[in-house]
Amino acid sequence: MFASCADPETLTGLNWLACYLTNGKHLLFYQSFGTVMLLLVITAPVALAFGFLGASAARSHVAPFRWLGKSYTSIVRGVPDIAFFLFFVIALDQAFEWLRHQVKCPDWGQPIRQGSDFVVCDAAKLPLSSSPQWVHETYGFALAVLTFAIVFGAFAANVLFGAMRSVPHAQMETAEAYGFSSRQAFWRILVPQMWLYALPGLSNLWMILIKATPLLFLLGVEDIVYWARELGGSKTARFSDYPHGDWRMWYFGALLVFYLLLTKVSEVALDRLMTRLSHGQATSGGEAQRKAAA
Repeated sequence: MFASCADPETLTGLNWLACYLTNGKHLLFYQSFGTVMLLLVITAPVALAFGFLGASAARSHVAPFRWLGKSYTSIVRGVPDIAFFLFFVIALDQAFEWLRHQVKCPDWGQPIRQGSDFVVCDAAKLPLSSSPQWVHETYGFALAVLTFAIVFGAFAANVLFGAMRSVPHAQMETAEAYGFSSRQAFWRILVPQMWLYALPGLSNLWMILIKATPLLFLLGVEDIVYWARELGGSKTARFSDYPHGDWRMWYFGALLVFYLLLTKVSEVALDRLMTRLSHGQATSGGEAQRKAAA
């Protein structure tokens, strides 16, 4: 990165370390921290949306919707995350390509399944082989976000379903007695109050989501775990401009610090949010606030 780093063999001491930590691969390593944060920022609301739809379907009076909502939460929660991630991403990618294949290549005369191979026409491939590298990376990241959202959405659906049932039913009956329709009572009475009951479970789910981000490595996304292993492994002068021994302990130690800081910041933010939501509520948290104020 610096002009003085042009010839690494002439560097020693802190100059060598400064050039080593600012070379191209390390910049990609630092960028991968942004990839993890972007995954969390996008996945959390999308998973929450999946969870809300799943919980709403599970409590629906329409039987097919109720069966769909309960099946979604039961099936996804019952499959180990690693097995789901390894299988679902491949299946989802092939499903997208199959749909494109039906539209773009209707005259295709060969079978799509050829032994263990999945073969579609060139126009149906996602992304196209002629697409730039950033398109391939964005597509892989989008599949990862969708997979994370579906998995954690199932857990969020279970949390929100329990939170909806925790809101006193008498309040719903009172709303209907005042002329509210079932839809109005749901959106104006149930939904605003359920978040207080759901937040503890959603907080735990957020922490689990943070800990699950290294699964990006299994999905082929070059995340912080990938680069920590890549950069920390032993390098010789033949394969690297900056040869060094096995430094994986230091790289994974840095990841440990990163995750501990991230979870600590999350705990503080979630505690403040819980305090804010509990204010004036007829809950143990709200009661504690009233006693403290008195």
